[in-house]
Amino acid sequence: MTHTAPAPSIDGAALLDEVEAFHRRFNVFPTEAAYVAVALWDAHAHLLDCFDSTPRIAFLSPEPGSGKSRALEIVETLVPQPMVAVNASAAALFRAVSGADGRPTILFDEIDTVFGPKAGDNEELRGFLNAGHRRSGVTYRCVGDGSNQSVQPFPSYCAVAMAGLGSLPDTILTRSVIIRMRRRARNERVEPFRQRIHEKEGRALRDRLAKWADAVRATVEGAWPTMPDGVTDRPADVWEPLLAVAEAAGGEWPARARAACVELVTAASEDDEASLGIRLLTDLRDTVLYGIDRMPTAAILECLTRMDDAPWVDIGGKPLTPRGLARLLSQYMTGANKPIKPRPIRTAAGTVPRGYYAEDLADAWARYCAPPPSKSATSATSATSQVNGGESVAEALPGIRYTPDETATPSTTAAPAP
Repeated sequence: MTHTAPAPSIDGAALLDEVEAFHRRFNVFPTEAAYVAVALWDAHAHLLDCFDSTPRIAFLSPEPGSGKSRALEIVETLVPQPMVAVNASAAALFRAVSGADGRPTILFDEIDTVFGPKAGDNEELRGFLNAGHRRSGVTYRCVGDGSNQSVQPFPSYCAVAMAGLGSLPDTILTRSVIIRMRRRARNERVEPFRQRIHEKEGRALRDRLAKWADAVRATVEGAWPTMPDGVTDRPADVWEPLLAVAEAAGGEWPARARAACVELVTAASEDDEASLGIRLLTDLRDTVLYGIDRMPTAAILECLTRMDDAPWVDIGGKPLTPRGLARLLSQYMTGANKPIKPRPIRTAAGTVPRGYYAEDLADAWARYCAPPPSKSATSATSATSQVNGGESVAEALPGIRYTPDETATPSTTAAPAP
């Protein structure tokens, strides 16, 4: 009787090391965490049905020539059934995902032409990308002719990698691992990518990833990796598949994956300008209203538009206006579950400008903003003075006394709250 020897097991950690090394030959990523995340993302694409969600991966940069498209080319050689999409319509994509040929991995280059400032309305495509983040995601469309039509669900769940200039809609960013690409420095060297040569090497790695995925599929399906402290909600959905892959691979990958998770989630929360509302709340809490219980709208706008490295001086080509400020803040609720709105603030001159109260913002600050940086009242006063061109908010507004009462009382001198 002849016995067939069992196939040798594949060392997952060593295989991911090779995938990472393959990227390093052709890509210069901004951080070590980026190499870890991209290698794990390549592997997760082979295990998609094991997860409840799939993170998008977004290679973004402010300028051309930063290696975004090259990163996407390398990913293309490593993932199952790559489908390169440039200006593809939502209809074409959801038909491809639900087609008989099997689910593709969508590689969307030049995504800025779809969602950039010069692009038109692409809500249908954004809806497809958002729905496909979840395993249960479907896109509904009417099929048929004339009056003989019926509603048909098209599965949308698929892995998506994107590359483009600038940013993306916040609903896509929050579902993505974000790699902020930059141009190579003069001392940074990579190999030139020769498709006829290197594509075969990448595909050989892809085939080994597929075999390894088949070997660990049962293990990964039952995995519920423990998330690092502070990583919850949508960031946890994004990183759970990648941590599960790292745990299945073993070796140093679980520790490296958790460190990368913390680093990239933190960077996304600090650098993402897509959510202007959260940026506004944070700037109001940490700088404009620090130690002050109320301020007129005009003074708030003066402070915001003088802040360095802040977007308020250029919102759609114009400085933030009272109407724009009210619109952004009205999305959030007070502790009494009412929209945040400007209220009257009485001054010594007898005028009653409208403005905002810290007590109305406190609930939104607690819910949406990261914990405030520890700083003394002295440093906060200094920061506010710099915003106002060398004078404090109180000096700039001499007719207001800041008190905890609902209506400010007239005074000839301003008295900021301690």
